Amino acid sequence: MITPRLAWRNLWRHKRRTWLTASAIAFATTLLVFMITLQLGAYDMMIDTSLRVFTGQMQVQRAGYQAKPQMRATVPEAQALAARLRAASGLDGIAVRAQGFALASSSTRSYGVPVIGVEPAFEARVSTLPRLIRQGRYLSGDATQEAVLGAALARNLKLEVGGELTLLGSGKDGSIAATIVPVVGIFESGNPELDRHLVQLPLRTFQEVFTMGNDAHAIVVSGPGHETIPQTKAVVSAQLAPGSGLVVLDWEQLIPGLRQLIQADMVQNWITYIALIVIVTLSIMNTFLMSVLERTREFGIMLALGSSPRRIGAIVLLESVYLTLLGLGIGMLLGGGIAVYLHYTGFSFPGMEEIYAQFGLPGVIHPKLSFAGFTLGPAVIFVFTVLAALYPALRIRKLHPVEAIHAV
Repeated sequence: MITPRLAWRNLWRHKRRTWLTASAIAFATTLLVFMITLQLGAYDMMIDTSLRVFTGQMQVQRAGYQAKPQMRATVPEAQALAARLRAASGLDGIAVRAQGFALASSSTRSYGVPVIGVEPAFEARVSTLPRLIRQGRYLSGDATQEAVLGAALARNLKLEVGGELTLLGSGKDGSIAATIVPVVGIFESGNPELDRHLVQLPLRTFQEVFTMGNDAHAIVVSGPGHETIPQTKAVVSAQLAPGSGLVVLDWEQLIPGLRQLIQADMVQNWITYIALIVIVTLSIMNTFLMSVLERTREFGIMLALGSSPRRIGAIVLLESVYLTLLGLGIGMLLGGGIAVYLHYTGFSFPGMEEIYAQFGLPGVIHPKLSFAGFTLGPAVIFVFTVLAALYPALRIRKLHPVEAIHAV
């Protein structure tokens, strides 16, 4: 036990240098713990925000519909299945949708648009669109003859609330699907694609116009948070009859680009983190190297008295480990404390809440408290600093006792 004791005692021979070096490690650790937990919390917020607008956390569809949407690839008796899923999962955020494509026309212009049939009573539980009506109101019932559409599409068609929208498409059985419905509401989601293309009809109206019967194309499911998606997906999958041809797709399958965007952002941020760690590591390596150089005579005497270069190198390496752990401990306490505090109070950039409130979304980031968030950054710092200490420790193997004793 003499080697650890000597390393610990040597660490405090220069208290000021020890505390300055530990403070540098603590600062980097505090910054990394806070930034990583905030980054993970921002990703959770990004996912929840994206899913709340329209997609939902998961959807029940006919196998192959996501890759190639076709009118005939339907979910039979969709509303009855949705009712069973609500009873089995205990979730209210389950809504049926049907989707088609039609030529939307006003008195002056025409555009090809996707037309979505929704359940007005349940749509607000899986989507923020019903709360983002800027003019007029949302759909009032499943079988009413009315429509809502995006603000950009309304401008392109030169339609206002009260105007008539003509839809011309193809039904499930190949027949012509045509209807004229009044526009009762115009929404503005903040998503250019939705605002420029989307038209919503009540589900029953859509089924009648597109000859769908009681079928639909998707059952959208949204739970309290995306952390519960695996459990909810298992419950929903259990309610699907074997051989029914239905599948449950989670958000990563519905919006694969969102996961890719998060991964790209994570790589970009880690480049910054590694640059910070390298800068701190180089300063620490300089401290360790100076410590070894100024103790050359001491090491020469130890070698002359019979100590092996391996033991002296172990002492130097242990000094660096103790110093690193000291800085990491302080940094994890500070960074973890800030993360825990902001997890409950929330963190927001100036103006962020006001911007998000316009679209019915929370503008506060809550750092994610997780084992990876607290330990990943400190673990990388520990590895880098220990590797940095290897160079000064290995220099001891080249020392010769006589030359080291006479070193100035």
